[in-house]
Amino acid sequence: MIFNTYTQLLTSSSPSNWFMNTIAFWTLLLLGSMCIGGFFMMRKFLKVLPKADGKSKLDWQNHWVETSRHLWTDEAKAFLDQLVEPVPGPFRDIAKHSIAAEIGKIAVEDHATEVSRDHCIKGYIIATPKRDNKFLVKFLEKNKIDYTPYRHLMK
Repeated sequence: MIFNTYTQLLTSSSPSNWFMNTIAFWTLLLLGSMCIGGFFMMRKFLKVLPKADGKSKLDWQNHWVETSRHLWTDEAKAFLDQLVEPVPGPFRDIAKHSIAAEIGKIAVEDHATEVSRDHCIKGYIIATPKRDNKFLVKFLEKNKIDYTPYRHLMK
């Protein structure tokens, strides 16, 4: 009886269900991974494309970071590090660069002598998506920093 069952399994011409399910699972996993990777690659590609003025979004970010480099104090850099702390590690440097570019743009346009906390908070709000404002509010409340002057930027 048992020998007959094994013989039937070994001689069947179709693959077993567990094998087909494993193949289907890995196919879906790989396709999903490629779609997610493609999404992030496309976003990066779109940032590199030149705008109407001939410069890309990344070119402008680099411009504002370089233009405002002399305005950054150690205190402002430390404050920016604290602001981007909730960002996951692999994305933190990229987020920090784009936020620093916005902060630098605000400081240069204000003709400031140095980057202040005010510039950092405004730049963070403008440079990040609205969904990230809850992290900023939580951080500001934890450090007892009044954020009422910035509420109009969060809406």
